[in-house]
Amino acid sequence: MLRQVADGVLVHESEFLKSNTVVVHGGSGVLLIDPGVLSDELVCLATDLREPVVAGFSTHPHWDHLLWHVGLGEPPRYGTARCAALIQAKLSEPDWQAGVVGMIPEDIAGQVPVDEVFGRLTGLPAETVRIPWNGPAVRIIEHQGHAAGHAALLIEEGGVLVAGDMLSDVLVPMLAFSAADPIEDYFAALQLIEDAAGDAEVVVPGHGSVGGDLRVRIDQDRAYLEALRDGRAPDDPRIGPSAKRGYEWVAGVHDWQSNQVTQRRESAETS
Repeated sequence: MLRQVADGVLVHESEFLKSNTVVVHGGSGVLLIDPGVLSDELVCLATDLREPVVAGFSTHPHWDHLLWHVGLGEPPRYGTARCAALIQAKLSEPDWQAGVVGMIPEDIAGQVPVDEVFGRLTGLPAETVRIPWNGPAVRIIEHQGHAAGHAALLIEEGGVLVAGDMLSDVLVPMLAFSAADPIEDYFAALQLIEDAAGDAEVVVPGHGSVGGDLRVRIDQDRAYLEALRDGRAPDDPRIGPSAKRGYEWVAGVHDWQSNQVTQRRESAETS
């Protein structure tokens, strides 16, 4: 079910991990951001939309942000140049479907469409600052926090920040450990978002609840990263006894990330 969060901006929350699809109404149709996640949800989305989809956008190259359905039509689907290049390289592999399915949790693998329209993105030139479409201005804030080629989007007219996989109320920052300095990349991403969209009235995370507390979420993510960097136990409501029901496993993600950071630090000290 679509829920309005600002004038001309609607959100659909998936059963999987509180994943958010964003719909932005424009002059001749809608912009669809990160549609997903289950097949029946995509069918429902295609049915519920009263206007044609004239553009799509994937915030980053993770499987749950690259989905599509033929019922949504064949509009241009955009991503940052780096995001599109990464997924195009993946799709060029002969066994790419098996690789993607292997990343999907087993309990929903049969319900996720990994088909011929999966990940078919057009990379926008690096200097592109707004999504090219006939609708409200949507600013692209590219960074390398969480994933290479990640983008947050600011719907300027409505004051809505579509954060991708950041600024969640249920998930701690999840770092891209393939990067040379994932913590600093995440700090830099938060700063870019704060500088470009710090006055946004609504924040829509890739996973979690829509809220009006952008600065609180930025501060919370910074505090988590500082504790992770310094080897301290974070005082964070998203892990430990205060975690929301059903998200107790996030504490395990934190423990894994903490171990990764420790191993990197020890490796640097002995090299």
